[in-house]
Amino acid sequence: MTIAEVSKKVNLSADTLRYYERIGLIPEVNRTESGIRDYTEKDLGLVEFVICFRNAGVSIETLIEYMKLYKKGDSTIEARKQLLISQREVIQKRLDEIQNTFEKLNFKIDNYEKILIKREKELLGISK
Repeated sequence: MTIAEVSKKVNLSADTLRYYERIGLIPEVNRTESGIRDYTEKDLGLVEFVICFRNAGVSIETLIEYMKLYKKGDSTIEARKQLLISQREVIQKRLDEIQNTFEKLNFKIDNYEKILIKREKELLGISK
């Protein structure tokens, strides 16, 4: 696949894909004889992995570290696992914070709905 095809498929600009490759966020992509990037399904999977983790808030630095370990092969499986466990804890904390905020929003919205219902009844002259 060309960079344009991957860009369209994952909804990232070609510039971003080149940047990710340049900083080591994704491994260097093989090129055709004419120098055009030729993404494999494996490359696409790694790009999707990075996008997923970036969307979850994992830092670029952490992902670069993960990819360095990934490139070293199976001897780094435990280190990669520990890195992912650590990120899971960070994400879980954020999820808990989001859940707490969500519950507070629902509480406030419910209060406003009760106020509006009460006022509507008052305007219509309906008893409580």
